[in-house]
Amino acid sequence: MATINETQDEIIDEFSAFDDWMDKYQMLIELGNNLEPLAEQYKTPQNLIEGCQSRVWIQADFDHDTRLIHFTGDSDAVIVKGLVSLIIQVLNDHTPEEILESELYFIEQIGLKEHLSPTRSNGLLAMVKQMRIYALAFKQMN
Repeated sequence: MATINETQDEIIDEFSAFDDWMDKYQMLIELGNNLEPLAEQYKTPQNLIEGCQSRVWIQADFDHDTRLIHFTGDSDAVIVKGLVSLIIQVLNDHTPEEILESELYFIEQIGLKEHLSPTRSNGLLAMVKQMRIYALAFKQMN
């Protein structure tokens, strides 16, 4: 199982293959299209991320035996769904401690900060914040 930083480095490598931002957006769209759809039962107000312009849901499930958090998510906007896919790819199936201690440097390194609109940027930060809140809650359950 790759560490959070190993996964971030892989994403940076994948995105660095493209010079043109249209190609990077295309890659985000493909990532979103490949994201496993979230079951309708999880598209609830509790799972809706505040601060996103489009609708984004993130579901977190904690495995008490392995101490890993499994994330699933979805969005009704294609590029945002790609962002959800990226964040899940990085933080999925890690312990609460790993998630809380991680520094998500890939967001800046692949150029998302300067190429996303302010509302998408805020939405991305809101997703990360919510996933860290889940991690904190699961950590305190022990």
